[in-house]
Amino acid sequence: MTSTFYLKEPNTLGESLIYFSCYFKEEGKKFVYSTGEKIAPELWDQQNKLPLMRGKKKAINRGSIKTQLGRYEDCFKNIRSRCIEMQEDFTSQLLKKAFDEEFKKAPTGKNIFFDAFDEFVEEKKKRHEWKKSTEKRYQNIRNLLESFEADTGYKLTFNSINSRFHSEFTHYCMHTKEHVNNTYSRNLGLFKTFMHWAYDRENGYTYNDDFKKFKKVPKVPTAQIALKKEDLQKVMDHTFRKNQKHLERVRDVFVFSCVTGLRFGELSLISKSNIEEDTLHLKEEKGSEKETRSIPLNDLALWILRKYDYKLPLITNQRQNEYIKDIFEEAGYTWEVERAVTKGKEVLREPMKFYERISTHTARRTFITMLKREGKSDKLISKITGHKDLKTLNQYYQVDDEAKKEAVANTFNISFKTVKKA
Repeated sequence: MTSTFYLKEPNTLGESLIYFSCYFKEEGKKFVYSTGEKIAPELWDQQNKLPLMRGKKKAINRGSIKTQLGRYEDCFKNIRSRCIEMQEDFTSQLLKKAFDEEFKKAPTGKNIFFDAFDEFVEEKKKRHEWKKSTEKRYQNIRNLLESFEADTGYKLTFNSINSRFHSEFTHYCMHTKEHVNNTYSRNLGLFKTFMHWAYDRENGYTYNDDFKKFKKVPKVPTAQIALKKEDLQKVMDHTFRKNQKHLERVRDVFVFSCVTGLRFGELSLISKSNIEEDTLHLKEEKGSEKETRSIPLNDLALWILRKYDYKLPLITNQRQNEYIKDIFEEAGYTWEVERAVTKGKEVLREPMKFYERISTHTARRTFITMLKREGKSDKLISKITGHKDLKTLNQYYQVDDEAKKEAVANTFNISFKTVKKA
């Protein structure tokens, strides 16, 4: 790879900026960088791509310009040689960063890997491709990668993302951080999304595609809690003390979600203007291409809406989760249930109180499970919940022991005579 210099405006009567240029074949693009130096075209040696050093048309400051251009050539060669020696990809982004630091006094000491990660996040945010929850997940991934580098001493560069990294990172997540399979699989998937972005020719950060071979540990569905009609009836009948009005409001919001199937984040989209008689018309915030959903409102849902003048008393998701547990603990849901999670090949079991397993997401799961138990079709349910993938929909359906007993009893309802011993 060779470099050269050229004038930005070779035909101007005044002075023209001098540009540095080279071509990155792997990226399929020309790299251009302004040196900040200026010279009149008549004083420029077009053949040697330098200021004229002899003759009548030599520039007064020819020496300083030549020295400065030499610094660009030296920086270019040093960075390229260093990449070859360290078996790193020599990219246009890497060269630009080096030039910025050398000639524009940009902040040094940063790892280009994390610079790229920050650029990736910023790009997605500016394009409004992510929800706030997604932004938070990628910030958590960045923190995890920084912790991994600090705790293990494994230097993160684009060329170090290989099979060894995969093994070290997996061990770190599963052993040191004690992540279960589902958490690790989600995090590795987010990391690979970033790597695909960095590999994209437009971004040109790396040509290393080893990350494509990384396989996630299998996700294992975790049994979750789904409530029954009698549970909803019990909490609706519960009388709260005068100093517990906040719990009554949380109860109402939770039950409203149970009988509509709405996500907690969608509740803020409800207003009197998008309700016609007994139907809520909701335009999802997750993707403008999705059609408006029509969600039937039963008598209980309408009663709750009227109670709060069609503006549900919402608080933060975290606080809502805390108060939901308080409600069910007070209502007597204190017996122990088992929570089983998978870590590698090991199944970890821990006893928990029933109320500890309930969260805002329990409401959506309850809605789907109750309709499935009534024999309603997946197509009908998905039209209300907005699920496009029936596999995802069915992950919400929780088959409890009572449903299993009922199914077996009804299916094998065979009459028999008692056989007495002779």
